[in-house]
Amino acid sequence: MWPGVLPLLVLLAALLHPSRCTQVKVNFREKEKQVLDNILGPGRYDARIRPSGENGTDGPTNVKVNIFLRSISKIDDYNMEYSVQLTFREQWLDERLRFNDFGGRLKYLTLTEANRVWMPDLFFSNEKEGHFHNIIMPNVYIRIFPNGSVLYSIRISLTLSCPMNLKLYPLDRQVCSLRMASYGWTTNDLVFLWKEGDPVQVVKNLHLPRFTLEKFLTDYCNSKTNTGEYSCLKVDLLFKREFSYYLIQIYIPCCMLVIVSWVSFWLDQSAVPARVSLGVTTLLTMATQTSGINASLPPVSYTKAIDVWTGVCLTFVFGALLEFALVNYASRSDMHSDNIKKQFPASEMEHSSSIDPSSELLEPDGSANFAMKPLVRHPEDSIDKLRQCEIHMQPRKKNCCRSWLSKFPTRSKRIDVISRIFFPIVFAFFNLAYWSTYLFREEEGSE
Repeated sequence: MWPGVLPLLVLLAALLHPSRCTQVKVNFREKEKQVLDNILGPGRYDARIRPSGENGTDGPTNVKVNIFLRSISKIDDYNMEYSVQLTFREQWLDERLRFNDFGGRLKYLTLTEANRVWMPDLFFSNEKEGHFHNIIMPNVYIRIFPNGSVLYSIRISLTLSCPMNLKLYPLDRQVCSLRMASYGWTTNDLVFLWKEGDPVQVVKNLHLPRFTLEKFLTDYCNSKTNTGEYSCLKVDLLFKREFSYYLIQIYIPCCMLVIVSWVSFWLDQSAVPARVSLGVTTLLTMATQTSGINASLPPVSYTKAIDVWTGVCLTFVFGALLEFALVNYASRSDMHSDNIKKQFPASEMEHSSSIDPSSELLEPDGSANFAMKPLVRHPEDSIDKLRQCEIHMQPRKKNCCRSWLSKFPTRSKRIDVISRIFFPIVFAFFNLAYWSTYLFREEEGSE
């Protein structure tokens, strides 16, 4: 025959009889159905019996686990819990499910009913609530590979407990765990292992409103009870609290309220309504701010970093109000002393003080008894008088603070001037001690 004629005849036959090609595909799907009937048919497979151990021994069944964190919706400080959505995967070997792959055409068999094969009895030990996803179809599948390996994958949403230590709030870091353990099978029958390589995967665009996921660690947490030892896996998620939110919402407003309370020191002491209304308003605003902060946190028995800040700020505002009460009292005493000076002029006071009580003494009957001066003076008396004169002639050392305060005539004005300097300096020292202490302790906790 001519070369090239045979391929043309084969192509022509395929075009004239296309049903033969489709018949091969239909037969292939029929083979997949036959494989499922052979390995899972009645009397062939019992899902109640666990698979054998490695190399067909009676050892425990090894189940490898890996998870994919899709999202973390919230971290609740008050209830001490967090919500997470993840894809959970388990993989184990069941030699009873081996099948012929027909030269690589059957890569794996897919099931949607988990009760058809044996399943590990894993549960989340720190779970509060959880549910599966069934839209549009149940988000679950089981793949059976030719060597008998089984892959189980499901998408679930969980609300998990997360005990928190809030001593450094809001400069704190929290560790929230995800714990998975066997409910009924002991380590003699079932052992959970993390998958080699990358057992935990996190979505790239993970975003949390007030936290940042710094890192995560995988570990084992086997537990022993009266009924035996049970295999357990855990993932520790390390969250760092975003401080910028609290700086804008709490720390800066508190500083502004404290500074506003110092405006009272610059008002005239006679402006009683203005100073009282300013002090009371700032005090009530600071108290409202403190109660709002504590309302979003659980009532714990220890002191938090935010409690120290709000407590000191409230003390400064209250101190500014008490300072005005002291100024008001001092101003009234100053007015009283001024009235006394008006009633007794300075000339009369000088005249009464110029009389030497030792020069003459009045007897009870009204007669004057003049003191007699000694005719002979002792040398010791002259020396003592010379010393007294030298002492009085020595110039007094000037005190800067007293000379500066002497410019202000009244005590009330002096109290206001001292408060203008004293309150800001003490508040600055408090800020230095607060931030150095808690930022240093934060660095220690992160190591």
